[in-house]
Amino acid sequence: MAFVLTDWSITAATKAIRYIGDDHSGSSPSYCTVLEFHRALQAMADDESYTGDDQIDITKLLPSDKKFDTIVELINGYNIDDNASEHIYGGSIIQGGGDTIYDGIINYGNADVQIQIIQNGAILSDDWWNYNDAGLNADSAKGASHQFMIKVRTSGADIDGRRLIGICRRFGYTYSEFPIGAGTGRGVNTLALSDANDLNNNTAIGTVAGWTGITNSTSGYNGIDVDANGSDEYYYSEWNKASYTINQFFERIKWLSRDGSSSTLYGLSGELFRGITHEIPVDGQGGTDFSAYEEISWGSGATAGTGQMLAVNDVNAASKMWMQLLTGVVPTNNMAITGGTSGATCNVNGSVTERPISKPFCGQSTGSAIIGAYGFGIESADLGTNDSVIDLDNNTVNPPNNVQYTVSGLVVGEDRVLVTSWDGSATDPEGNPAIEIDQLSISTAITGSTTSITVSETIPTDTPSTGTIRVVANSGKEYRCVYSSYSTHTFTIASTNFSSDHVDVGNDCYIAYLDKLSGATSESFTCVYSADRQFVVIVRDGGGTPIKQFISSGSLGSNGGSISVIRASDA
Repeated sequence: MAFVLTDWSITAATKAIRYIGDDHSGSSPSYCTVLEFHRALQAMADDESYTGDDQIDITKLLPSDKKFDTIVELINGYNIDDNASEHIYGGSIIQGGGDTIYDGIINYGNADVQIQIIQNGAILSDDWWNYNDAGLNADSAKGASHQFMIKVRTSGADIDGRRLIGICRRFGYTYSEFPIGAGTGRGVNTLALSDANDLNNNTAIGTVAGWTGITNSTSGYNGIDVDANGSDEYYYSEWNKASYTINQFFERIKWLSRDGSSSTLYGLSGELFRGITHEIPVDGQGGTDFSAYEEISWGSGATAGTGQMLAVNDVNAASKMWMQLLTGVVPTNNMAITGGTSGATCNVNGSVTERPISKPFCGQSTGSAIIGAYGFGIESADLGTNDSVIDLDNNTVNPPNNVQYTVSGLVVGEDRVLVTSWDGSATDPEGNPAIEIDQLSISTAITGSTTSITVSETIPTDTPSTGTIRVVANSGKEYRCVYSSYSTHTFTIASTNFSSDHVDVGNDCYIAYLDKLSGATSESFTCVYSADRQFVVIVRDGGGTPIKQFISSGSLGSNGGSISVIRASDA
């Protein structure tokens, strides 16, 4: 394009050069390069006398000086405003003796990519460079999707050191980002942002918006035993995918952080959230406790910076914290860091480590598995053998094969469901598969209230992490005990009183994989697959819609298992 004289005005008294043509969404907006802009000003400056609203001619001071074809300085008080800058591209405009600078940006990417700019810790609210579906000032011959300018210096001060980050997060497409990290230079600065259809993100956006059951149950530093080795690894989140697939979880994370998102993640807008960018060793904590996550700051002048702290390994005696850098430069050894919410302080103790980020921040989906990003944690029960995560120590962690067994066809609030172990051969008097009541045996006698049950056998590794067991007391009554955890030989249970019905060493005990009144039309449990397991499945309903007892064998394999209740009326 070129400079269109009628779209511009120049006021002699104020030296104001203003764009007065159609805006980007108008019928005929115009755009020019910095060189075309300079040539037009020079052409007017050599006129005998001005006419109309372009008040510049041979009698007026010279308006501009070309340093290079891509660098033009406005001199003698001449100036443009932000609106005018949106109609110039292909270089830099300097004015006010260098107090104000607009630097050029060019993006090499696909024609329809939509770009957002992060500047000074925020997404620029007006993305006018995307108003044209092909991007402003696209040049297909050189692979450029967008060409525009951004103000990087104002009132004699660089805006966040002239640092910019370009991102593209169009829902349904691949996400990307590209930083101009050290600060823009004069002339044209390059972004390389492109996107393509994401084959793992093809659910309608309105549908994904409704998946509110996917939540981050723990924000900040927390331990999760993803590999089920009895020792926690540490992450800055613990996401719960609820009943959704791992790929649906991936789509929801993309929705939360998409272009235009109104979601909030760790105190930041979803669109701004990028995940951990730096790991900081610290010591010397003073003041009060840090929050689980909060804004932090350090330094002054050229050493100043801010970040959003996403995790700290000890809120009252921190030795390490992890953040997303927001503005400025990273802190260096011995610099003081202050929590913006808590007021807590500490000092950098060594070198800060930059950590790679993922786009989107959760990692990548293969369609059936998640390849996690640094520090991003997911509930262990939500992960399968093909998934992987990376803990805050930068170790890749692979979960065991978590599988799910489901009983469907239930009536809510009426059906009592019991799923227990079957040895594969034993039957009851009616020829049905029989509960393996002697699956385990008590090793420590119980004569009063207890919060633990100890058995002789090693508790099978495919036992659900929480659930119920049945303990056979001396009277023959089976006590249903809810356990919250187990280790090797011991279940931790809710307090249960056996004072009036003791349990001797050797009494039977067995695991009830499901043991509840149905709260949904299907009930399920998750466990770690180690080998195929046979079940007895019993469903009874003697309520408002009674059925004859449903009893059947079931099996759990490497892909889990399921069974549907056959409802024979007993009305």
